[in-house]
Amino acid sequence: RSSDLVRESVVTRLGAILGLSASDINQAIDRQPGANFDLVPIASGVPEDTARVLSEDAVDFPGVHVGIAAQRDYAYGPLLSQIIGYTGAVTSADLKTLSSQGYLADDTIGRAGVEQEYEGDLRGTYGTQQVEEDATGQPIQVLAQTQAPVPGDSLQLALDLTTQQQAQQALDWGLKAAGLKSGVIAVMDPQTGEVLAMVSMPTYDDNLFAKGISQTAFDALAANKYQPLLNHAISEQYPPGSTYKLVTGSGALQDGKITANTLIQTYPYIDLNGFRFVDWNHRGFGKLDIYGGFGNSSDTFFYQLAAMLGIDRLGYWGHQWGFGAPTGIDLPGEVAGNVPTNRWKIDTLGQPIYPGEVFQAGIGQGYDTVTAIQLLDAYSALANGGKLYRPQVVRQVMGPNGQIVQPFSPKLDRDLPISQAVLRDMRVAARTGVNIRHTYNLVDLPIVVAAKTGTAEFGIRNAQGQMPFHDWFAGFVPADPWKTSADPTGFGAVSRTDSNLAVVVFAYDANTVGNAATEIAKYFLQLHYDLKVDLRLPALLKRGDFYGQD
Repeated sequence: RSSDLVRESVVTRLGAILGLSASDINQAIDRQPGANFDLVPIASGVPEDTARVLSEDAVDFPGVHVGIAAQRDYAYGPLLSQIIGYTGAVTSADLKTLSSQGYLADDTIGRAGVEQEYEGDLRGTYGTQQVEEDATGQPIQVLAQTQAPVPGDSLQLALDLTTQQQAQQALDWGLKAAGLKSGVIAVMDPQTGEVLAMVSMPTYDDNLFAKGISQTAFDALAANKYQPLLNHAISEQYPPGSTYKLVTGSGALQDGKITANTLIQTYPYIDLNGFRFVDWNHRGFGKLDIYGGFGNSSDTFFYQLAAMLGIDRLGYWGHQWGFGAPTGIDLPGEVAGNVPTNRWKIDTLGQPIYPGEVFQAGIGQGYDTVTAIQLLDAYSALANGGKLYRPQVVRQVMGPNGQIVQPFSPKLDRDLPISQAVLRDMRVAARTGVNIRHTYNLVDLPIVVAAKTGTAEFGIRNAQGQMPFHDWFAGFVPADPWKTSADPTGFGAVSRTDSNLAVVVFAYDANTVGNAATEIAKYFLQLHYDLKVDLRLPALLKRGDFYGQD
């Protein structure tokens, strides 16, 4: 048919000018089955000289329109890409559901981050015009404005740019120093749930998508086994290791299984039906109370607490602290993690939980999995006196004229059913771990930090019986962070519930001599509080057999 011959001729000439193959152009046209007069995007970012040629030779390119379109320019690129995300072209599959909402074949739509989560706020509404065109389809004049366009809204992020930059600097340093490829650092204000920083590495430059990413560049990102397109703070779940002892310890205290003064005998290992459940300290610690048990992170201490609680009660407390369900953060792609219970294992594997699996659950191993944002939310609730807030990365939505359309307000999911006395005991226990140097030389900082570290085993044992592991750090700093002679231990400071900064660090497949996440957290705190930077312990970030402290 003559129309097919015309299209073939136009496509061939257009491809030669744009540097595209005829098949690429035909595929772009055919996969956008819009209405007869819908524009189909063929190329963006066309050089001005090329655009001028196409406009001036309109007779030779019937049906080809050259126009100016807005294009995202992400000023901070990789620094914020995991939060902001990117937009992409609307596909024919999208149009099946979105055409009724006013989307056109040449539209873009949010594909990741807040671009996707807040698409409805950012988008706005098209206006309509009656336009006179010439015989080649080029516009001559506007005859009438039939509907005025409505601009989209703007977003103000909760992120603090300086804190985000400090977090990125610390994580980048730690991963490079340890030879690691993937990790997370996230910072929250415990008083509001506002996410002040969130860095996931490896990352990507969202400007690649704004300018129209090539298939080669996209394939390279997609093929990277460390998944740079994934926000590992919310979209990946890992065993929490000893950071989960917060759940076990607070549950045992709240249920009256122990008091803060109860002494429990610890051991090098506990034998259960001929299987040894070892402590990371193969000598044991003697008798410990909750402060010493949590501070030293004694595994055999928490095996016994987990057995006292039982798997279902332990699971109850895990859920209360926010694990096993999405936090509801205003970003797409959040996963739930897992809190094991008898019912879960029967439904999933057809058998109940075994006693040894209760031990493992009590120290954040086995079937336990969490996300970094869940862990940050839980330790923020510890810091603020038991209020579990929903994390928020967007502070408020503003209209085209700057008016506030959706003001910020903290979103309280629940008050934890845990007494203030128990929460205070756990904060003091977290400070104890710092004071006794379980977190290495973090105690030497002039600020008060309360924290818990974790090493989380995963995968398959090697020939020496060792398993690879991830590193965790979860902690908080009081609102008045500075040490005083009146409170040399810092116990008074952490007894308060006024903290405005909690931080979680995760180092994937660390296998370092020391806890890499702790060293990254320390560097971040030095940057954030403008302290003298002390990086004298690079040996802790060397790959090798983990020498001790869990």
